[in-house]
Amino acid sequence: MNILLTNDDGYLAPGIRALYEQFRYSHKVTLVAPDRERSAVGHGITLHEPLRMKNMAKKITAMESEEYSVTGTPADCVKLALFELYETPPDLVISGVNAGSNTGVNINYSGTAGAAREAAINGVPAIAVSIKRGDIMDYTGMARFIDAFASQSLIETIHQGTFLNINAPAINLNEVLGIKITRQATRNVSRRFKKETDPRGHTYYWYDCMDPVENEPETDDAALEEHYISVTPIQCDLTNHLLMTKLDSYSIL
Repeated sequence: MNILLTNDDGYLAPGIRALYEQFRYSHKVTLVAPDRERSAVGHGITLHEPLRMKNMAKKITAMESEEYSVTGTPADCVKLALFELYETPPDLVISGVNAGSNTGVNINYSGTAGAAREAAINGVPAIAVSIKRGDIMDYTGMARFIDAFASQSLIETIHQGTFLNINAPAINLNEVLGIKITRQATRNVSRRFKKETDPRGHTYYWYDCMDPVENEPETDDAALEEHYISVTPIQCDLTNHLLMTKLDSYSIL
């Protein structure tokens, strides 16, 4: 397959390097990722300053490869790659492996998910891949899993405008109990703030620790707590079609 790799942790992050090392010997791989960490930028794109894309292949490896760093967001990376580097679209875009899970409402804030969404809305099958933060973050094992998971036949089942959001627990991948197809949990990023005062007496805030995981059966969060890999299909169309039909039945004028 012809595969585009990206992330929101930067082109030298261990997660994307693990994917690159796993895929480059059996697939055509192009790596296009931010030049620095761009976590929690969601699906933002860069409009008010120029984007710069630098070929980094010779600085990382002596082997022939296509590796680029970009001064923009993960979504910028995908846009630039699809419309400046590729004459025909890749077979698959893989965003990750992210350091930290992207589950629940946090998917909306995730740059990892934003990159996969950008591919999906342009008609390219995409996977967002993350590992929950913990003492063990098995990037190599997760890269092997994605290689086995992302067969051509499976990729062909991903509908246009949908991407797969995949999360692994913070354990060795050989200890994972299996795969669960899940729905998105409702848990949000922390709603608590830590209030501090700087030396000049001005107040500032940090996001505080995450709220405890609530027991929501069949969700991505629950799967990770139970030591399963979660696979959640995420659709890009935000329209509430059911409500659209109900609204259409009202006589407003």
